Amino acid sequence: MNPTTLILAALLPAADTFEIPFAKHTLENGLEVILHVDESDPLAAVAMTFHVGSAREVEGRTGFAHLFEHLFFLDSENLGPGGLDRLMTRIGSSTNGSTSRDRTNYFEVVPIDGLEKALWAEADKLGFFINTVSESVVAKEKQVVKNEKRQGVDNRPYGHTSFVIDRAMFPEGHPYGWQVIGSLADLDAAAVDDAKEFHRLWYGPNNATLVVAGDIDPAQTMEWIEKYFGEIPARPTPDGAEPPPVVLAETRSLFHEDNFANLPFLTLAWPTVELYHPDAYALDVLGALLSDGRSTPFYKVLVEERGLAPQTSASHRAEELAGQFFVQLPAYAGTDLDSVRRAVDEAFARFEEGGVPTDELRRVKAGTETDFYRGLSSALGKAFQLARYSIFADDPGYAGEDLRRLVAVSAEDVMRVYEGYIKDRPHVAASFVPRGQVELALVGAERAEVVVEPIVQGAEEEFTVTRGEGRTPARSFDRSVEPPFGESPSVRAPEVFEETLANGLRVLGVEDRENPMVQFELSFPGGMLLEEPGRTGVANLLAETMLEGTATRTAEELEQAIDLLGASIQVGSGAEIFRVSGSVLARNYAETMALVEEVLLEPRFDPERFELARQRVLSSIQRAKAQPQFVASRAFSELVYGDHILAGSPMGTEESVAEFTLDDLRAYHERALVPAAAAFLVAGAVSPMEAAAPLASLAERWTGGEAPTLPDQPLWSAERAGLYFIDVPGAAQSVITVGRLSLPRTDEEHHPATVMNFRLGGGGFASDLTQILREGKGYTYGVGSGFSGTSYPGPFRIGTSVRSNVTFESLEIIRDMLASYGPEFDAKDLEVTQGFLLRTNARAFETLGAKLGVVRDVVNYDFAPDYVLEQEQTVREMTVERIRELADRHLGGEMIWLVVGDAATQMDRLEALGLGKPVVLER
Repeated sequence: MNPTTLILAALLPAADTFEIPFAKHTLENGLEVILHVDESDPLAAVAMTFHVGSAREVEGRTGFAHLFEHLFFLDSENLGPGGLDRLMTRIGSSTNGSTSRDRTNYFEVVPIDGLEKALWAEADKLGFFINTVSESVVAKEKQVVKNEKRQGVDNRPYGHTSFVIDRAMFPEGHPYGWQVIGSLADLDAAAVDDAKEFHRLWYGPNNATLVVAGDIDPAQTMEWIEKYFGEIPARPTPDGAEPPPVVLAETRSLFHEDNFANLPFLTLAWPTVELYHPDAYALDVLGALLSDGRSTPFYKVLVEERGLAPQTSASHRAEELAGQFFVQLPAYAGTDLDSVRRAVDEAFARFEEGGVPTDELRRVKAGTETDFYRGLSSALGKAFQLARYSIFADDPGYAGEDLRRLVAVSAEDVMRVYEGYIKDRPHVAASFVPRGQVELALVGAERAEVVVEPIVQGAEEEFTVTRGEGRTPARSFDRSVEPPFGESPSVRAPEVFEETLANGLRVLGVEDRENPMVQFELSFPGGMLLEEPGRTGVANLLAETMLEGTATRTAEELEQAIDLLGASIQVGSGAEIFRVSGSVLARNYAETMALVEEVLLEPRFDPERFELARQRVLSSIQRAKAQPQFVASRAFSELVYGDHILAGSPMGTEESVAEFTLDDLRAYHERALVPAAAAFLVAGAVSPMEAAAPLASLAERWTGGEAPTLPDQPLWSAERAGLYFIDVPGAAQSVITVGRLSLPRTDEEHHPATVMNFRLGGGGFASDLTQILREGKGYTYGVGSGFSGTSYPGPFRIGTSVRSNVTFESLEIIRDMLASYGPEFDAKDLEVTQGFLLRTNARAFETLGAKLGVVRDVVNYDFAPDYVLEQEQTVREMTVERIRELADRHLGGEMIWLVVGDAATQMDRLEALGLGKPVVLER
């Protein structure tokens, strides 16, 4: 056994012995129940999954599975309108849902004393929901879903790529030929009778799997499930229609002129095999071998040698009925995609010639296997996976077999699936090019038919939402009576250890042996703060280069050393922090720290790799500038911070990045990355001694000057307040940002202000902004507000994206809510706020990431390790009068009102808001 094999053998539990313990029960009505006990935290994850997604729809009624997911959250006979949101807020739950082609799920993570309430609520939705649905409820939620489509598809670069690929790949009548979100025409046609028929067909208990995972008493949990779910009657569920086979007779090449894209983008897609097919595992590995890393043929040819793209991606997506293998290539500006296509063929040829090197296969499988375990690190992650295995593998205990098949993939398997599914096989090619640059598309490509909804002022009907009035008689008990809380869980803050190394480096951490992982972070205050105004981006460019090799290892050799440990190391820089971070299995922590030391102290600063990093950053800037959300974020920062360095972009500008030299990077490295400024943070399966011992060499070798001086704090000027507009012609949505510079997180009023904001826009679905703009009006898919201070003052901000033709109406609502929020805040609002903020602390320390976040706050803000529990006292002592004072101080006064949208149809209307004449800013 060679050294590489020894390393890998030590990485992880044996695949043939791995399992997720569970107990399975089936109620008389067919509901499948799976229980998993996880005593690590006083929480329970409740996940109810229905075996229905967009693949169970029919043409002409697409998008209905996803629309129904939205409807299912709104009401039920005993919870009442918005009752689920109110209940989950009171019990401190994290609640959401999602729809895919083949399943729809709904989930909560609740403090353990709220488990019975969560089960009562889920049962009420399952058995007593449909009578509350009315035409007006469906009409309003259609607008919410259409806004989701505008935000995620119509109003973003390359948003229509899946639509173009799937429509060309799947034959007529195949349910993967349409998108999960559906077409706007089909959504417009949806009616309440359609909702009731969909519910009748697919939402019986016999088509659902309920998983409860966490610190549960299995016997008591089953007793509750029998009580609340047992009497809900089963109903006939149709078998899904057998889809036609996916066989492409010839390659299809299509192009689309993208209104939001700045750069050309080529996507290639091949039809493959369904989920858990024996070949699916080798296809997964094939994708990683082709593009995941600097040693892969795609990276070598397209990035390093040809200089056509900043990055490459090859991946496999397997689902219940079929699979797809994708190659996705964002090209540099002005690049002819035919040249990219030729380079793809060259990369494939190199792969065929070189085959599958043994070390590459080991490297890829080590990373894939580690990712498998990371996905099971929380109770909710295990709940999702148990449901997935039960529904699609017909075995909740499939985890061991799933992992065994993954690690058993051989080089021969990889070459076999490449030759069987990819090599010389017909596929779909989609060229997405900036508007007006059709010449960059593949030669011979046909124009794709992409439907973008026209936004017409006043086109949507106004409606008043009223619920349906039907009632379903209860059988054995009064379902309108909410069950009581259980015994309150005991929440303890993690103990933070600290020591200082010989060179002055502080080491702080939390020991947690729940799983054999370690997360770490070496952080430096600074980031963009240490740069010159108007010349930002050097710290970010340094971060981009630091994994491009060391003095003794090339970029490929460094990457392989990291991957063979099953580790991840990232280097990043933001507005205020520069950090080296990552994760690894505890047994390989010491070896990983040796690599961190090498990356930090022995940067290679290779001129060729530096130029590659520069091109990546320039491409990222160009891509970001095409996104309305990014445009809004950058403009808002400039308005909030004025002439302070924080008004700049951490990525820099195209001009500044083009000017930087390696000497600039060396100078920043020498000045900013010194032990006197740094702190090493760690959380996971290491003791204080085990955490610090591997850093002894680093402490001995790493010396430096004093910590650099940080700039003064920014100041707010009301002169920067006002109404601003940035034009994005033809935008289907307007991105709205409202706010001003506010408090640093270290200010004694920051946490009270956050408490004050909870009901306004910090409380998710239960917040006032969401209840009015989304649930009441259907203007937006999402909206929120919050304070984002750090050690520096940060902005108070309200952010949303609304349908373009209700821009004025949305701003009017926000304006009026800011004025009325404090005066109208009452005792009931306070009760809801206190209930959620006190109870949600049960989730404050659930994951390693959360524990590392506690350590980070201790370092950055000099907080006590138990500050989360200390802040409970602030919440308990809060009064209505105090909330009103805070609202008057922080929500009153002059604000920045920024709109990024279609000026031709929206800007002139805004003068009637009384906020002044809109000031037009350059995009």
